[in-house]
Formats: sequence, C-alpha cells, structure tokens
Amino acid sequence: MATLLPDTLYLRGKSVKQREPVRPEVSLCRDCLLGVAAGELQAFRGRVVAFEPDPENFSQYFFLATPDFEAAGLKPEVTSAIKKRLADNGQACTECARPATWLWLSREQVTSLDEVERIGEATGEWFCPEHGAGMLCVAFKRIPEANVFYMNLPYGEAGAYVWI
Repeated sequence: MATLLPDTLYLRGKSVKQREPVRPEVSLCRDCLLGVAAGELQAFRGRVVAFEPDPENFSQYFFLATPDFEAAGLKPEVTSAIKKRLADNGQACTECARPATWLWLSREQVTSLDEVERIGEATGEWFCPEHGAGMLCVAFKRIPEANVFYMNLPYGEAGAYVWI
C-alpha cells in the first residue's frame, strides 16, 4: 500500500502545497499507484536525480525540488552533490538515445544519502522522462511488500527523489 499526496511536500514536519487546487490524498495498492504516477512522472520535463529506495527500510519516497533541499533537511554537502548531478548535460537515454533528464542511482551505487562522494561519482543510468519513470516503476515492482506512508509527484524545474 502507498499513500500518494500528489501536490504536498513536507518541510520540517509542515505541509507545503505545491499547486492549487491541491489534488486529494489517496491510498493505493502498488499497481494503482504506479498507474497513477507513471503518467505524471513521464510528463515531468524537469531534471531528476532518483535514488532507488531500500526495500527493507523505507516508508517514504518523495520528490524535493532544488530550492527545498535544505529546508527539507538535506545536509549542505548532499545538496551540493545532487545539484552538481542535476547540472550534468548532454547525456542520452540509455534506452532510446533521446535527451536524458533523469539520473537513476541504484542501491548498488549509492546505498544512502550519507554517501556524498558516491552521489557525485556514481555512473548511474541516464534516461529520458519516459524511461526514467519506467525505471522507477520497475524498482517499485521489485519490492515484494512495502507500506509507503508518503509519496508525492515532481514539481518545479529540477530535483531529487529520495527515501527515508
């Protein structure tokens, strides 16, 4: 099960609406979550660094736009490393060769946000929005069972999907 709050971001425990009107909170099974989220993820034209969640230890998977990194509690060195990766240009999608806007960092490459050096140096996989969204969906489908208490959808011009 997962709770999708499409337009809500939590900063230091307080909800911040990302659009008006705010779409309602909904609890969904994994297949329904991915069905709803996939179209939104594919339509997002901003840049994304997406960290694969730890299937054993995550309860939230959420998007932070770059202006919200520090307010959300990311360490300054993590903020800097992710911003550098978001600035990487000229990559092509590994699936279709279209311009890549998503960088997928697998658990094998970056196991936690504390690994600042690995965030900056990991090869990752570059994807266009369609294939980036597909990779996120594949990662969720690999997880046999999870209760995700909070997931939102991308907003702004660029950011990162992180997990806790």
